[in-house]
Amino acid sequence: MNSWKSISKLLAVTLALAASAAVAAPAGLENTKCLSCHATGHDKITVNGGDGKSRVLAQRDEAKFAKSVHGKLDCVSCHTNITDAKANHAHSTTVGEVQPSCATCHEQLWSKVQAEGKAKDKPRLGVVAANIEAYKKSFHARPDKDNPSQPKASCESCHDTHSFAIPAADSPEHKQFRLGISESCGASCHEDQLEAWTESVHGQKVTQDGDSKAAVCVDCHTAHAVQNTSAVTFKTVVTKDCGTCHEENFASYRESLHGKINALGYGNTAKCYDCHGSHGILKVDDKNSKVHPDKVLKTCSTCHDGKKARMAADGFKTFPPHGNAHDFAKYPQIWIAAKGMAALLIGTFAFFWLHLVLWLNREWQDRKQGKTRPHIKVAELGLPAGKHIRRFGPWARLGHLLFAVSLMVLTLTGMTLMYASSSWAPVVIRVLGGPEVMAIIHRVNAVIFVGIFVIHLVWVIQFLARNWKTFDLFGPDSVNFNMQDLKDVIAMFKWFLGKGERPVFDRWTYWEKFDYWAPFWGVTIVGSTGLIMWFPTLTATYLPGWVFNVAAIAHGEEAFLAAVFLFTVHFFNNHFRPDKFPLDIVMFTGTMSLEHFARDHGVQYRRLLESGELAKLLVDAPTPAMTLRSRILGVVLIAFGLSLLTLVTIGFYQSFAG
Repeated sequence: MNSWKSISKLLAVTLALAASAAVAAPAGLENTKCLSCHATGHDKITVNGGDGKSRVLAQRDEAKFAKSVHGKLDCVSCHTNITDAKANHAHSTTVGEVQPSCATCHEQLWSKVQAEGKAKDKPRLGVVAANIEAYKKSFHARPDKDNPSQPKASCESCHDTHSFAIPAADSPEHKQFRLGISESCGASCHEDQLEAWTESVHGQKVTQDGDSKAAVCVDCHTAHAVQNTSAVTFKTVVTKDCGTCHEENFASYRESLHGKINALGYGNTAKCYDCHGSHGILKVDDKNSKVHPDKVLKTCSTCHDGKKARMAADGFKTFPPHGNAHDFAKYPQIWIAAKGMAALLIGTFAFFWLHLVLWLNREWQDRKQGKTRPHIKVAELGLPAGKHIRRFGPWARLGHLLFAVSLMVLTLTGMTLMYASSSWAPVVIRVLGGPEVMAIIHRVNAVIFVGIFVIHLVWVIQFLARNWKTFDLFGPDSVNFNMQDLKDVIAMFKWFLGKGERPVFDRWTYWEKFDYWAPFWGVTIVGSTGLIMWFPTLTATYLPGWVFNVAAIAHGEEAFLAAVFLFTVHFFNNHFRPDKFPLDIVMFTGTMSLEHFARDHGVQYRRLLESGELAKLLVDAPTPAMTLRSRILGVVLIAFGLSLLTLVTIGFYQSFAG
């Protein structure tokens, strides 16, 4: 549509250029002389068609030619090989038997303007030159299968050069011009497509209602850069073209899995025309429509066949492909899921980011006032120098590492899809090898991620089964929340506000317990929703279609929550707070110095010291080599995490700004 509006603005410019470029025709070859034989109403002229058969020359309407964009040109300005006005024209031996070239003429005019330094004054002529370049690369410019010496379509195939005059945009004449575009495309070349389009909802609006804003051929295929419909670039661009009219549906499509892959520049996913058809698009309530309730399963089964050559599951019938979270009356489940996840995110970040800011401020205020935390002099305790206390075993450390790496990979691949319209997502997916490869990477790491969680869950169950008589579920060694945690939270906020001393903690702080329990919720939500989307046909066999919309929301928002929480709050609590900055390697070495232990877990330290058990838990400090490796590993993981946080932040901002 925009292409035709641009072309219409060329009229005045081209007329002026034509007038200035025209050279007076030689005597006897003026237009009036030519039209005395070639004008409408005269006897038809038959010439050799070049294939051994004769052909009749088209006659020219003198009035239409006079009003055309070329009306001020002499005939011989284009038909340069004509040298006389005789019945059988003599042809110039210099020019030879050549057909007039629209492209050559306009390119020469543009080159002349550029050479004279007047390109800025003739911007629309530059558009013509750009259209020529686009045509040369288009599907129409390819050799015709039946006549390889000719292109599939040339300028003259669409533009009658002797009456070519596009009315000004938004004029009544231009509206009439648009109404005839599809007929022009279909009458000579695309008859089948024209027939299907005429019966479509678009065609009926044009042919029956006279609606010039309804979609015609050039709105989807463009005017000059016509592509092969099997090309990936066409598959991705044509969906955007649908969105120029169907903005609301396009917005909801872009939020779907199909739309996000399409936005990343890949055509191997459902697009508008895959579901609605291309030329023969019908209203949803039309029984012949591909998306009519009686036909939708067949349409879905072209992709979702369960790889068993059967119809898609019944759940697809109730899948709302354009469901959104803004219409409770129409999509209540989606609305509730979106609002619920939003409340979870806001509540979690509000508490922990406030906690982070207040902590940082209190540390700053205490340091300005010269307050320091007491240090333990291990030498005075009669304990061996240089000893550490073991905090995490090798299996816990390995599980943490695999959990962290798999989560980061999941964040990279998942957020690339979630923020498909961001500036960085197309780059990442190309580096990863495309959507199919990225999907494999995502799912492999999802299996690792969930697998570690399941293994730990099995270990916990076995531990409790072995020690159910002696282990205190709410004791100091347990990660379960208890009343002391509530007291610690209150005491911590009093310290934040300068109303009390900094609290001393037992084996597990309340934020460490939150870090432990958060994956139980997160893995359950992300894992279950991921399986729903991973096996859609199986899901649709037992569950209604709106489950996919809810799953997509829960999966993406919970993943966002986990990533942002870990790379801000978790990183601060364990690495970036002033007394640990820039890195705490206890999770990589498994041990911590007694000074560090007594400062961070003073209650447990005093209990072990008083009971005499402290000495039994001492281990050798990690070797310098292990310490160095742990620091390198920690720096790499933190750098990767902060890089991911940056990408997520950019994607989040651009999703709203765009």
